[in-house]
Amino acid sequence: MTGKSIKRRNTPAIEWPTAVLAFFCYGTWLATGFLLWPSHPIVALALLGFILALQSSIMHEVLHGHPTRSALINEAFVFLPIGLVWPFRRFKTLHLRHHADERLTDPLDDPESYYQALWQHDDLPPTMKFLLKINNTMAGRFFLGPWLSCIGFFIDDFKQMMAGDKAIRKAWLLHAIGLAIVAPIVQFGFGIPLWLYILAPVWLGQSLIAIRTFAEHQWSEHPEGRTVIIERSPLSFLFLNNNLHFVHHKTPTVAWYKLPKLFRERRDEWLRMNNGYAYPNYFALIKAYAFKAKEPIVHPVLRRAPEHGRAFKPRIRARNINGLGTAPVPAEPPKE
Repeated sequence: MTGKSIKRRNTPAIEWPTAVLAFFCYGTWLATGFLLWPSHPIVALALLGFILALQSSIMHEVLHGHPTRSALINEAFVFLPIGLVWPFRRFKTLHLRHHADERLTDPLDDPESYYQALWQHDDLPPTMKFLLKINNTMAGRFFLGPWLSCIGFFIDDFKQMMAGDKAIRKAWLLHAIGLAIVAPIVQFGFGIPLWLYILAPVWLGQSLIAIRTFAEHQWSEHPEGRTVIIERSPLSFLFLNNNLHFVHHKTPTVAWYKLPKLFRERRDEWLRMNNGYAYPNYFALIKAYAFKAKEPIVHPVLRRAPEHGRAFKPRIRARNINGLGTAPVPAEPPKE
């Protein structure tokens, strides 16, 4: 029997920790809305925020090919958009493109970069420059970041749909179908006004995720030095161990519950590989950057003069690392 055959046999058809977690997430969402909200509304709103943050982390896990070998079945695990904001297929496409480590932090080629091109930033009105300056602090990213990222995302997707992008239109159509199920449950089932659901749990959920994303990437001449490692945190479960972000980027198809062991076994090697870009916990980040910018708004090296992005496409259809079915894998930039 070949090594490849052994790998196929040893690979589970379904990763039960992830599947059970998804059911737990949606079940807790329903229980909180139906049972806790009527008697303890403040506690319910806060708990819903954490649940929505967890669902966002599960979406991230799903787009990387978990918990089954089928992309459609995986998508079904997160079809109901209880976080309201992000269409899953748009998140999937953009995040896979982000996984081209050679282009990380590029203001045009990395969809998740918080840097801006100099020539684009110079054209912004003073008010927007001020808001972006606040957004580069950790406190600003927590309170203001969700609104800036969502509004910018909505505007950009609307423009692309108007330009005829059928894939984006389909992603938003599927999202709308999910919203048509979720919104009535929130408004009439739970009895939570939709505006309050947006201003409390949805905002809080996005803000909690912003804690994780605040320092995930920085500019470095070497791609390995662009991705952070936060060694430990009480929020690790909420982020599904994505605080070990460099480990995830180097092994993007490894399930969330395997990352801590993978990191512990090679801790010194991982820290050498990413040039020591690491923090012991998120408290260290908050202490240093709560009201201070960690990074400049304008990218210190790239996109200093007007030019177009390279617009490479993610390799979405590919075999997973064990050759079983299809799984999303990192994008690959075009060759020079």
